[in-house]
Amino acid sequence: MQSAQLIFYKDSKDMELLEDVCSLMEHLEDGFYDKEEQERLFYNCVSGLYRCAGESGFKGNLWHCYLTQILVYNENPYTVASELRGKVDGTLSTAVMHDYRIFMDMFSYDIKKLEEAVGNTKDMTLLTNYEGSGKEAIKYNKFIVEEINNLAVKLAAAKDVSEFKNLLDTFYGSYGVGVFGLHKAFRVERREDSLHIDPIYNIAITSLDDIVGYDNQKKRLIANTEAFLEGKKANNCLLFGSSGTGKSSSIRAILNQYYGQGLRMIEVYKHQYKELNDLIDNLKIRNYKFIIYLDDLSFEEYETEYKYLKAVIEGGLESKPSNVLIYATSNRRHLVKESVSDKDGGEDMHSNETVEEKLSLYQRFGESIYFGSPEKKEFNNIVTTLAKKYELPVSEDEILLEANKWELTHGGMSGRTARQFIDAMRAKYL
Repeated sequence: MQSAQLIFYKDSKDMELLEDVCSLMEHLEDGFYDKEEQERLFYNCVSGLYRCAGESGFKGNLWHCYLTQILVYNENPYTVASELRGKVDGTLSTAVMHDYRIFMDMFSYDIKKLEEAVGNTKDMTLLTNYEGSGKEAIKYNKFIVEEINNLAVKLAAAKDVSEFKNLLDTFYGSYGVGVFGLHKAFRVERREDSLHIDPIYNIAITSLDDIVGYDNQKKRLIANTEAFLEGKKANNCLLFGSSGTGKSSSIRAILNQYYGQGLRMIEVYKHQYKELNDLIDNLKIRNYKFIIYLDDLSFEEYETEYKYLKAVIEGGLESKPSNVLIYATSNRRHLVKESVSDKDGGEDMHSNETVEEKLSLYQRFGESIYFGSPEKKEFNNIVTTLAKKYELPVSEDEILLEANKWELTHGGMSGRTARQFIDAMRAKYL
């Protein structure tokens, strides 16, 4: 049983674990390993499978779940083509059967034979009937964990390689493949001269209903996002206004609400704006809708990164692909700081052009949504709504009295201040 013979699924994560288990299977009785080395490798494999279970939330047969994770996570010519086009015909479809026969052999292997070879009587039994701790998986959301666990059971029961392939084709067509198929939020990092897109595992579970007020702003954001997901014309979007008013929370909520419809989000920091063209090149060939998220967007006079952003939004020779939008938040509408010398000209003979240059970035966002600080009545409404949501055992008058004291020493009236106050009251009373 040679994992080295795989053609498409060669460069998988945790490939060393797969190779070790397959090596144990292949050399179980031929004396290739002495007793001590065989035991060492066996327990390393058991440890690796338990680690995968803890990180990924697997249950049942961990060996089958581990193999299934390789199959759904590996981005190769066949899986990416399946994601983009659904059913794949031709040479790729025929060639991938070679790999699937190898995986079927791995699924059908009685892994308990390994425990017998090293004299172990229980570890493999536990691995084939694993019960999780009930805690959230580190790597995947609950829905994806269940889908992988269910797929593992179906693949193990497949009667032939055609059924095995059909099960995977269905999964790739429904959920995609690899990092984009199994995760919803990402960050980028350049390592060894290449741009890596890494998943963010812990995402705040925020919904639009959690953001009290700002109904018109949320409606505009929803309308733009839904148009984007439906393949209609949609605009890059700038959410600007006072701090703590729910701009960033609204964007996170949009991701949580529309993730199931193929929406993915990639956070990019200011020092990475020069990477935007490379990033978009990676995204345009995938069958998802991507929002590039720029938080706290603003520039000082001496910062020139905004020019990279301008070219990407609108102005370069290559048009932005239809599956990518940019959503940004900022505490100020004019994103590039202006100086008095810009107004009066200073030593600049073309001061009007300088001002226009700095204003043009804001103008390239087709949808600009203002989030202002709440008035007293609106602030009180946020406080009382959150208090009712969490069933605080305090009268409304007392809650508002304490909230008004709190905001005087905690940055003034905002949605963030209201939530921080309610969190403090929950810690005190609940």
